[in-house]
Parts: sequence; C-alpha cells; structure tokens
Amino acid sequence: MLKRAESGARPKMRPFPEPFSTLPDLSRRMLHGLRRTMPPGLLPAPLSPPPLGRIGALEVRLAVSPREVKKAQKLRYKVFYEEMSAIPDLQTQVSRRDRDAFDAICDHLLVIDHDTITKSGEAAIVGTYRLLRQDVAQRFSGFYSANEFDVAPLIERHSGLSFLELGRSCVLRPYRTKRTVELLWHGIWSYVRRHGIDVMIGCASLEGTDPDRLALPLAFLHHHARAPGDWQVGALPGRRVAMDRVPAEAIDARAALHMLPPLLKGYLRIGAYVGDGAVVDRQFGTTDVMIVLPVSAINERYVNHYGADATRYAA
Repeated sequence: MLKRAESGARPKMRPFPEPFSTLPDLSRRMLHGLRRTMPPGLLPAPLSPPPLGRIGALEVRLAVSPREVKKAQKLRYKVFYEEMSAIPDLQTQVSRRDRDAFDAICDHLLVIDHDTITKSGEAAIVGTYRLLRQDVAQRFSGFYSANEFDVAPLIERHSGLSFLELGRSCVLRPYRTKRTVELLWHGIWSYVRRHGIDVMIGCASLEGTDPDRLALPLAFLHHHARAPGDWQVGALPGRRVAMDRVPAEAIDARAALHMLPPLLKGYLRIGAYVGDGAVVDRQFGTTDVMIVLPVSAINERYVNHYGADATRYAA
C-alpha cells in the first residue's frame, strides 16, 4: 500500500527501511525496483514482517526498521545500565540507549507483547537478542566477541561451516519466565534453520568483575563444560583470566550451578561448550566466558521440543 505525502513542495524520496534480511532475494529486488520506479511523492508503507513464533499474546520476530532497533537499544539500556551494573559513557547516558557499531549490521530478534500497548500506541518490545551471521561479519568488522576471544582459529578449523554470533540478550524483569525464554529460543532456532547455520558462538556473562569471587562457577565451567579440542577457543592473551581457580575434586557442583545465570545454564542444558579463559568487562560489570554451540551437538530433546523445522510455536 502506498500513501501520498503531504501537499506542497515535492518531497525527496525516503529510503526504504533496511535491513531486508527477512525477505527472499526476489522480494528484495522487487522492493528496490519499486523504490526506483514509484512516482515522486509516494512513500512505501511499513512492512509487516512474518512472525517466527507465537505463544498467546507474545510474538517473536525480527526487527525491520531503525525505529524498532532503537526500541531494542532502549530495552537493553534499561536492563544493562539501570538494573545491572553497566557504566554508561556520556552519549549512552544522554540517549538512554545501549548501542554500538555492530547494531547496524546485525539482525535484532524481538519478543513483542501484544497485550501491552506503549504510549506511542504500539505493542511493547519486552525481549531482544542480537544476531550476526558470519557472511555479514566478514564483510564488515568481524564478530563482536573477537574483541575478547581469539575466534579466528576456531573458524579456520571449521572453514566449511556457517557461524552465527548471539549477543546482547535481555528480557524485561516481569517477562523472565519459561514462556518468554522458550519463545526467544524458538526464534533463534527458526533463524538457524532458515539461514543454514552450523555453529552458534557468543559471550555469556557472570555478574561481577572480581574473578576470585566467581572462582566456583568459573572453575565448574572449566572442569565440566570446557570445549573439546576442535571446538576450543581461548581468551585473548592480554585479557585472559584463568578459570581453573578451584581443583575439580573440591567443586560443589550444586552450589556452582546455583551461581550461574539462567542464560548460561540454558546454554549448557542445550549442549553448549565453554572456551578456555574468561575476560573481565568493566564497562558492563561482568566476567565473560565464550560459548560454542555446534548445531550437531544440540541435545536431541530440544530439537524434538522445538521441531526440526522450528514448528512448535509457529504462528
């Protein structure tokens, strides 16, 4: 549907919303052709993207406009800077948005609550995940996690596989329920199947910047979840913090698991490995570990739960 611009001076053409990663190549070419041939003064109506999944009033889909990405950034600010202990720079504090250069090249997974309407009259965004495919990362500045971990050897060892980086995961406190987490993972699984992803990687965080106070969970991860040889990835030498801070025989597994954040425990349940060495991120007030999750290693129970073709919560 096209709507006419306000009368008066002829307006300049407004660029069509990007990205179009949710659309087939043919559809993208058609839309770009429409932009080139449409009469001056006609503006394209916003796209309504297909959902990747739905549970009741909650829907998961990709952001399709800069406005939606900004809302995801505001949500990240609320969780990381207001609720947790991240330290904002002046620009972040003024804009009240958690943002960086990677946002422009990533896809942004959103969980939307259609029963909660914001002041702008739109359904509320209550959860988000940032997704960066290897082919996109290689055309620009690489993976975000390469700032903390030496991911290049891992990718070189598996040069025939397709990698996806997961990051900036957050959910508003009232929505931190099994239902929301399941919907996020359903969205990720749908994305993985759609793009033929073989391996998921990304940083996972433990709150706090004192590795000695995190000795038990770090040691548990080192002794019980460390990636095998071919999947090993190490922290950058200048940033590496040792994880084997407690002998394996002295670890209280139950206490260690209790100290792990839900997201990290979720990764382990699905079948993820953890890299060698942690990194302290003082801006975000966290200690980060590297997650490596080959699709072939995902627990069969979870594949069956979501469906091999991500059909369990299909809308």
